[in-house]
Amino acid sequence: MSVNTTNGYGRISISEEAIAQIAGHSALECYGIIDLLSNRFSDSFAGIFKKNQKGKGVRVLCYGDRIFIDLYVIMKYGLSIEAVAEALKKTVKYDVEKFTGMIVDTVNVNIVDTGV
Repeated sequence: MSVNTTNGYGRISISEEAIAQIAGHSALECYGIIDLLSNRFSDSFAGIFKKNQKGKGVRVLCYGDRIFIDLYVIMKYGLSIEAVAEALKKTVKYDVEKFTGMIVDTVNVNIVDTGV
């Protein structure tokens, strides 16, 4: 699937994979986030053979012109979960909205592990 919009220059279509890569890159730049972790075994197995997986640990769903993002992260041990999660949500939402020009409806943060 993809997100579609139209402006004065024509029709724009952005794939969910491209949005996932932007969200993943943005998430990895946030303080307190160590890594993204895929929530599916098949993705983890495929990740052994791929070196550059920017969209791993990110699930993007698009309904109409709305974007829903799920992040699966490994967070640094000893930090406030609430503070890091809120900063992560705001950063990812801002970056994806800036990139796509669409509205990000929800960013869900799932903390899979804390790196010790």
